[in-house]
Amino acid sequence: MTSFSGQPVSAVILAGGQGRRFGGEDKGLVMLAGRPLVLWAARRLSSQAAEVLVNANRNLARYGALGHTVVPDCLPGFHGPLVGLLSAARTAQQEWLLTVPCDVPFLPLTLVAGMRALAGASQVPLVRAADETGIHYAIMLAHRDLIPDLESWLREGGRQVRGWQERHPLDTLYCGGDDPYAFLNINTPDALRAAERLASRYADPIDHRGSRP
Repeated sequence: MTSFSGQPVSAVILAGGQGRRFGGEDKGLVMLAGRPLVLWAARRLSSQAAEVLVNANRNLARYGALGHTVVPDCLPGFHGPLVGLLSAARTAQQEWLLTVPCDVPFLPLTLVAGMRALAGASQVPLVRAADETGIHYAIMLAHRDLIPDLESWLREGGRQVRGWQERHPLDTLYCGGDDPYAFLNINTPDALRAAERLASRYADPIDHRGSRP
C-alpha cells in the first residue's frame, strides 16, 4: 500500500443523479445565490485538490463550460455514487480520489487535508466523512488501488456505498464541529431556500496560489 503522505488528490463532484426530489432537475445546475451548486462545491475544493472533475450524465456542455473536466458514467442507468467514482478514476490523474455530492455547497476548506492525514495515520486506503448528524458515505477518499475491486463489485450488481466501503480497511473523519453547515445537503427546494439564507457567510476561498478559484 502506497503511503498517503504528500500525495495529491483528484476531487470528483458527483452530479450524475436524477434529481428526483427536485422534480427531475439536474441538481448540479440548480442555482444557489447566483451560482450553480456544482460550482459551489468546485470552488470549495479547488484550493484543496490537485484537480477537480465533475461526474455528470446530462447537460454535459453546460457543465464543461464551468471550467472542469466532465466525466459521464461508464455504465448506463444512473447507478449512483460508486459508478461516478469508477468513471472518474479512468480520467483522474492522481493516486487518491475524493468524492463529494454536488449538493453540499459549504464543504470544509480543511476536508482534503484532514482526510489525507487520517489515511496516513491509520494506514488505510479509504476514509469517509462524518459529523454530528452521522456518516456521509458519499464523501470519501479512496486510493486508486481499490478501483479494480470497485469495478468487480459494480459488475456483480453491488450498488450500496456503505457495503462496498466496508469490504476494505477504512477510517472515518469526524469534522464540522466548528461549522454546523459544513455538510448541509441541498436535497429539497426547502433546503435550497435555507441555504440561500446562509450563502453570504461563505466567501470564495483563496486557493493555494493566492488567487480566487
